[in-house]
Amino acid sequence: METDVLKRVPVREQEPKVRAANFEEVCLGYNKEEAMAEATRCLKCKNPQCVKGCPVNIDIPGFIKEVEEGNFDEAYHVINKYSALPAVCGRVCPQESQCEAKCIRGIKGDAVSIGKLERFVADTARENGIKPAKAETKKGKNVAVIGSGPAGLTCAGDLAKLGYDVTIFEALHKAGGVLSYGIPEFRLPKSSVVDSEIENVKSLGVKIETNVVIGKSVTIDELLGEEGFDAVFIGSGAGLPRFMGIPGENANGVFSANEYLTRSNLMKAFDDNYDTPISAGKKVAVVGGGNVAMDAARTALRLGADVHIVYRRSEAELPARVEEVHHAKEEGIIFDLLTNPVEIFEDEDGNVKGMKCIRMELGEPDESGRRSPVEIPGSEFVLDVDTVIMSLGTSPNPLISSTTEGLEVNRRKCIVAEESDGSTSKAAVYAGGDAVTGAATVILAMGAGKAAAKGIDEFLSK
Repeated sequence: METDVLKRVPVREQEPKVRAANFEEVCLGYNKEEAMAEATRCLKCKNPQCVKGCPVNIDIPGFIKEVEEGNFDEAYHVINKYSALPAVCGRVCPQESQCEAKCIRGIKGDAVSIGKLERFVADTARENGIKPAKAETKKGKNVAVIGSGPAGLTCAGDLAKLGYDVTIFEALHKAGGVLSYGIPEFRLPKSSVVDSEIENVKSLGVKIETNVVIGKSVTIDELLGEEGFDAVFIGSGAGLPRFMGIPGENANGVFSANEYLTRSNLMKAFDDNYDTPISAGKKVAVVGGGNVAMDAARTALRLGADVHIVYRRSEAELPARVEEVHHAKEEGIIFDLLTNPVEIFEDEDGNVKGMKCIRMELGEPDESGRRSPVEIPGSEFVLDVDTVIMSLGTSPNPLISSTTEGLEVNRRKCIVAEESDGSTSKAAVYAGGDAVTGAATVILAMGAGKAAAKGIDEFLSK
């Protein structure tokens, strides 16, 4: 296959009109020929900037070289030294602002499609039954990991590879955290991708106990005391949704994106073979502009609704990935930008019958560096909707922090932990991911899990 070194090999996708009516994966990925052709575009830099852009510091030129030569199993083993979830990361990482943003090839032309190559390698390894390598010797020490999302799985996988006995405690009935309950099937298939990656972590010797709510079933102090664990990592995520506090927000038909997506993804409401009820709505407004808002909007569309995304800033400030915004527009979702809800109207039965909004304009930048939206007086209008999904971010559930003596939290109820090694104010307790930062990306949570595993190893090796 001929390759223009300045242009990336295009990736195949489902047609917009077809995929808008199903939950199958949108992006179809590379085949063998396409992956090898794309790999030839890598410059194999002596000082690879792409590695510096990766939160888990994958040897990117190393694995791409193996792809170019057709050594796909070897490419997987290169990635697996750094990442426990390559098939997930290849799909949901914001590569365009991380590794690919630093790619030298991207200075003159398109950056190398690092994410799509990672996905190809991980998928090929899965199809060929390739598993990560186990630890050769055991340390004889036990570590408890709270939460089986990307931070917990990464921390557990890294510790298991170092020879620790690791048990993950998951509050829900199914492992995966946000990978299972938050990200839709059409972006991240559950049985073929998420479940397989979890099985890979288990193949390292990691035990997973579901339906264990830490802070209720057992406390952290009990894990460190009578349960006999030498250290604990908290990767419990941020599952507590935020709302606006506007009139009518308690009406029937107002949901958090968390609940809406959990019903669809974890509880399979999108699948007719399951009895999970979901209020799909006919005219849906999703308030917010991040990846979760795109996920909720694209899910509502597939469930048969006309969908608006309502966001108070302009398109340039949308926090969602460019690819997700592009896909949402292609599928027919309407973007009401520089718009903010001020009231939700209810009918006599308490159901949503409309949402009053106001137009905004951008003023001076706030502390985040983004320009602050300012209301335009007299610009109110009513959006005709029967369902509103609030996607305004999440914060950690305070259950763990409130039942753990000596564990410092900040004003947002996030656990205070050192970025370098995940250590907290409490001895032998480490934390990372959304429980520390508030809602962020999968790969940043993985980076935090990786740092904490290193910190725990150093602590237990003293």
